[in-house]
Amino acid sequence: MLRTLLLVMGVSLLSGCMYPGGKRQEQGISYRESVERIQSAVDAFQKDKGILPIITAGEEVPRYEKFRIDLDKLNKQGYIDEIPATAFEQGGSAYFLVINEEIDPVVKVMDLVTVQKVNDVQRLVDQYGRTHSGQWPVLGDSEAYPGLHEVDLQKIRGEEYALLSVYSRQPLPYLIDGEGRVYVDYAWDIMQVIDTSGKEMSGDESDLRELLTEQSHFVPVKSLPYVWKDGLPIAQVDN
Repeated sequence: MLRTLLLVMGVSLLSGCMYPGGKRQEQGISYRESVERIQSAVDAFQKDKGILPIITAGEEVPRYEKFRIDLDKLNKQGYIDEIPATAFEQGGSAYFLVINEEIDPVVKVMDLVTVQKVNDVQRLVDQYGRTHSGQWPVLGDSEAYPGLHEVDLQKIRGEEYALLSVYSRQPLPYLIDGEGRVYVDYAWDIMQVIDTSGKEMSGDESDLRELLTEQSHFVPVKSLPYVWKDGLPIAQVDN
């Protein structure tokens, strides 16, 4: 079922580029200058101080939400002239954070529109569970992936929270695990990277989400790890 969905959706985007540098990714392009400026500031700060200008986060914080950049510190210490208007601190819709923090720190963007929509859907799912004896609002009977179902937005009257991908601007499903936790399904976007790059997958890759961060300013926030299996990206339940 997933293979068919990915193939059908793929037809609509074969003629366009989904990542920064292509016309179809206006949202990514709008962040390029901000990312470049903050990357230079982070590099200079680390060279001078020996540490990264990040806000401390607990171990429970997910990978793509963890190392948020302290823009106020960079601004007050003269590493950036002003905080970008795209940043949450200035009323924008993004957090800037660092990935690959221990080896080669790279500045990326966390889209807060995606975060808010997932939080809203999570709230509705929790309400549904409380009023339906712990059952979850899943779409159909079959699993989307082992241990994961797609959320039925109609059951929770959450159609207004339909989500467009920051990568492709295509609709993405929400996933729900057995504990009622909600995630975004980025399989479509991962498949597009693989298809457009012609990359040969071996099945030994540790987490296919890295393909998205290699090709875009955005991180796949509110997501699960993906592995390559039977010719498809498969989401893995976090244990």
